[in-house]
Amino acid sequence: MRIAIVSDIHGNLAALEAVAADIVRQGVDAVVNLGDSLSGPLLPLETARFLMAQDWTHLAGNHERQILELHPGSGAADAYAHAQLTARELAWIATLRPTRQWSEDVFLCHGTPASDITGLLETAERHASAAEIEQRLGRVEAGLIACGHTHVARSVRGARGQLIVNPGSVGQPAYADDHPYPHAIETGSPDARYAIVERRGQRWQSQLLTVPYDHRAMAELARANGREDWAVVLMSGYVSSC
Repeated sequence: MRIAIVSDIHGNLAALEAVAADIVRQGVDAVVNLGDSLSGPLLPLETARFLMAQDWTHLAGNHERQILELHPGSGAADAYAHAQLTARELAWIATLRPTRQWSEDVFLCHGTPASDITGLLETAERHASAAEIEQRLGRVEAGLIACGHTHVARSVRGARGQLIVNPGSVGQPAYADDHPYPHAIETGSPDARYAIVERRGQRWQSQLLTVPYDHRAMAELARANGREDWAVVLMSGYVSSC
């Protein structure tokens, strides 16, 4: 069993198409998408339609929830995505959930099993401790846990022997966040990221993959849509050009 894991696409259709093509070349049995697929100043409508046409398993991230719950204080990225989507795409988002027991031995979550805004393997800008990871896993006993949200590609073997994999972000290689306190996540690379996991015998193993794509075109689109901050992120993998 080989499973491709994608997450945190953020409307970056060019990155998604490059990753999808690489997945085809790699040869997998299934693809799962852990959410935060559309929010951002890029191509949310086109990205939604691409994803809806795939035979993939999709989760909702916190940004899917925020797009649906849009209010006057919502962030610009969610507001832009909501404005671009039609009733059909919004209805599709509403069917998605932040967690899923995908099989007896595979559990999927956007953040943690209990929260779509908490990272499983990260605490703000640092790696989570073993104790933090165990606490966040709760009673999940699956041999493989796939998580996203933090955009940090990482694979950890937990205290119970479980493999926990965050594939990183397909479409947003850096960001600044205020939760749980102000910090920045920076990969230092514009490349798209995803993972492939494979079960051999009774154990899961993983590959964390990077895929180059035409990030300059996406950066120019962000700039044209008034988001110079996103343009810097997409060009460099850092939140600041300084």
